[in-house]
Amino acid sequence: MKIKLKVWRQKNTQDKGGFQTYDLDDVSPDMSFLEMFDVLNENLVREGKDPVHFDHDCREGICGMCSMYINGHPHGPKQTTTCQLHMRSFKDGDTITVEPWRAKAFPVVKDLVVDRSSFDRVMQAGGYVSVNTGGVPDANEIPIPKKIADEAFDAATCIGCGACVAACKNASAMLFTSAKISQLAMLPQGQVERKTRAEKMVAQMDAEGFGACTNTGACSAECPKGISLENIARMNREYLSAKASSDNL
Repeated sequence: MKIKLKVWRQKNTQDKGGFQTYDLDDVSPDMSFLEMFDVLNENLVREGKDPVHFDHDCREGICGMCSMYINGHPHGPKQTTTCQLHMRSFKDGDTITVEPWRAKAFPVVKDLVVDRSSFDRVMQAGGYVSVNTGGVPDANEIPIPKKIADEAFDAATCIGCGACVAACKNASAMLFTSAKISQLAMLPQGQVERKTRAEKMVAQMDAEGFGACTNTGACSAECPKGISLENIARMNREYLSAKASSDNL
C-alpha cells in the first residue's frame, strides 16, 4: 500500500503548530496504525529529522494511551483503540489526517502527545473507596445482584483514553466522569463517599475546563469500550441527590 499522511506537528504547548505531509510506500495492510507510525519515524530518523511524538504503552487496547484523532474520528474509523486499528481499514492511495485530541483541558505537549492529567485530578477528587473491605474473600462475600454487578463492571471498563472528550463538540468529559462515578455508586463498597463523590468530581471536571454536555451521543458512539450514556443520567441523579442533601444540612 501507498499512503499519504498529514500529521499535526507542534514543538510544545506554546508553539502554533501545523500539518506536515509524509509519503509512505510498501505499507503492509497487516500493520497496526502504530506500527505504521514506527516505520514513518524510522524513516525520519534516518533522514536526520525529528520523529513524530505520540503516546503508546501496552499496544493491546487496554491502557488508552494511543490517542490519535484520525480522519475526523478519535482512534480512527473503527470503534477501537488506535493500537488495535490496522492498515487494512484504509485503501491504497488514501490520505490519512492525524491530529492530537483537541480540548482546552488536554493541552498539547508535543505533536500528537497531550497532557491528560486533568483526568487524574478528576479521579483524585472522589474516584476512590476508603472503606476497609477486608481481604478478597471478605469483599466477595458482600451480596450484589448480578444486574447491578454487570452495570458496575460495564462502567469500570472505561480506560480513560479521552476519546469521549475528543469526539464531543464541546470537549465534555461527562462520559468519563459519569463512568467513574457509576462504577462505585452502584456497589456497597462505594457508599461511604457516595454523597460527596459526584459533587467533588463534577466540580473538578468543571474546574479543569471541560465543556458542557448537550446529549448528542458522539462520546458513546466513538468510545472504544462502548460506555453507555446511561452513566451520564446516573451521574446527574447522584449529583442532584448530593446537592439536595447538602442544601438541607
